[in-house]
Amino acid sequence: MSVRIGVITFPGTLDDVDAARAVRLAGAEAVSLWHADADLHGVDAVIVPGGFSYGDYLRAGAIARFAPVMGEVVAAAKKGMPALGICNGFQVLCEAGLLPGALTRNEGLHFVCRDQWLRVEATGTAWTSRYEPGAQILIPVKNAEGRYQASQSVLDELEGEGRVVFRYAGGNPNGSQRDIAGIASADGRVVGLMPHPEHATEPLTGPSDDGLGMFLSVVDTLVAAA
Repeated sequence: MSVRIGVITFPGTLDDVDAARAVRLAGAEAVSLWHADADLHGVDAVIVPGGFSYGDYLRAGAIARFAPVMGEVVAAAKKGMPALGICNGFQVLCEAGLLPGALTRNEGLHFVCRDQWLRVEATGTAWTSRYEPGAQILIPVKNAEGRYQASQSVLDELEGEGRVVFRYAGGNPNGSQRDIAGIASADGRVVGLMPHPEHATEPLTGPSDDGLGMFLSVVDTLVAAA
């Protein structure tokens, strides 16, 4: 099976090229998706990459959520299509209602850019099957509005249903509640995280190749379901 994974570009997106490269390294075809087109071009999964969509005006992800392509992403994700939101993409997925909670200004109000250890908490999602439970992976983080927040009832629900996918280890860079770095939808097909796995696909260009497992995982998921 030839796996086709769409990568969306909004005005202000920075990491679409890196995400597409990660897709290719995982053995899939990267398909460019334009924010203004309400067409997913028959892709099997979608990545909403990082950056500053629409300049982060109003609040991060708030305008991108209304882009024509996102209407198609929401509809497809509700039918089970895997979707990954990275950094700004995580913010967009929360704004679109595909994931609960919100990403707010970092504790201390500073932009944080560093290599960050994460602990893998959930391996049953479409994007994390290649990891071992409890594995620690080194992934870059770079954000100003990466502090994950939700009501206590939502946090308890995420914990109870095993939907906290990644947790910060060795220090919380942005003050996220319960050290949450990434979460999943109830069906495990939609995942959002603030760190950047697409920047950790090869030791030569990143702190590790630990992020490649996310892209390999979704290829495995799609091939198994074919």
